[in-house]
Amino acid sequence: MPSEAARIVRDTSADPEFGPWLLQASILVVDDEPGMRNFLLRTLGPRCKHLELAADTEEASRKLDQHHFDVVILDNIMPKKNGVEWLAEQRAIGFFADAILMTAYADLETAIQALRAGAVDFILKPFRSNQLLNAVARCLDRIRLQRENYVLRYELKATSDHILLRDRLIGESAAIAGVRETIARVAPLPTSVLLTGQSGTGKEVAARSLHSLSERAAKPFVPINCGAIPPDMIESELFGHLKGAFTGAERAREGLFLHAQGGTLFLDEISEMPLATQSKLLRVLEDRKVRPVGSEREVPVDLRFVFATNAELEKEVQAGRFRADLFFRINVMQIHLPPLKARDGDAIELATLFMKKLSAQLGMPAVPIDASARQALATYDWPGNVRELRNLIERTLILGRFPEGLGSGTAAPAPGEGGALADVERRHILSVLADCNGQREEAARRLGISRKTIDRKLAAWDG
Repeated sequence: MPSEAARIVRDTSADPEFGPWLLQASILVVDDEPGMRNFLLRTLGPRCKHLELAADTEEASRKLDQHHFDVVILDNIMPKKNGVEWLAEQRAIGFFADAILMTAYADLETAIQALRAGAVDFILKPFRSNQLLNAVARCLDRIRLQRENYVLRYELKATSDHILLRDRLIGESAAIAGVRETIARVAPLPTSVLLTGQSGTGKEVAARSLHSLSERAAKPFVPINCGAIPPDMIESELFGHLKGAFTGAERAREGLFLHAQGGTLFLDEISEMPLATQSKLLRVLEDRKVRPVGSEREVPVDLRFVFATNAELEKEVQAGRFRADLFFRINVMQIHLPPLKARDGDAIELATLFMKKLSAQLGMPAVPIDASARQALATYDWPGNVRELRNLIERTLILGRFPEGLGSGTAAPAPGEGGALADVERRHILSVLADCNGQREEAARRLGISRKTIDRKLAAWDG
């Protein structure tokens, strides 16, 4: 049986002055008076995506366990338990949504109690519909800005690339055209996707394409580099935590999973995720709920998952470094990103585009890509793939010319040096590490891999 709220016909063009976010919002109303519930149903029902009504705090608690809500609107004076008491209890066990308290008594003590319990707005009865709608719109704007700010700050810390060409896959080769076709077919579906391929082949670009072509395009895209988060912090970063959950947790905070609510969560370097966290991720994938650190409640999440790795997960499973059940759970639809050397002609097209974009970004004149440079770009193996090409173009702009020996010695392995991919990878990583004066964190950032990957490879080479 559909709920009373679900039977309201929604006009998606209603009240644009309250912002576009109201149309996408999920709202819970808690009030013991049938007349007030009916008024709020008719005020909010046609204007939001999902509305639920609860006649008391017990029913409200059950609905919180079943659904995610962006905003909760609750009356203060109700039988059994008042709104302020219930809100304080919910905050203590893991409730992050904004709450608007309705009350007919405008005393200072109630207002102070409401703020301490975690209410973000306070409405006096009787009120007009516009007052309520404006309060909800303010909450939604605050939530959106808070989440966007957190995600952008996280991206600035975690990203290894400049914001360039990250929303589309460039190239006319058959290899990349096949990837674009597959992405277009799977993007509208809710299916989880596993992106594989060498470092620097554009897995995040592919993930962003999947998001932008999906029905979730208007919702957040949250990229997470699993190898860039310290193991002792990863659970809190992903799932959030309550105040006092651990030393230093001075306030409750939503995790990145909740910041991506309704959108796409991109888990890069999934092979670097600690085994303990892998088991928790498996639970999230199966139940679509996350449990913040220190919380007694599992919070429902509505997410599309995209995973990426440059490791061979089958071998990681055999070595005991990756859970077999998680591998089978995420390996639903696999898309392989080809290395740049397998994309005939794309290196020259990408170099031309990078030259144009980066020269404008750096304020430097473009360096002509003459016949010899084109030949070198087309024949080089590109062990660092698109990321290495981009770095080469930036270096060329700074020098005012292509590096000496492009295609023979400086940028590519010379004849007789051995061209095995493992040897090329080793020389490339050691070269970048030398450029960074041995700073492994900086080298990992430039290479687009985790510090743990560099440590593991150096240990293997030393052995």
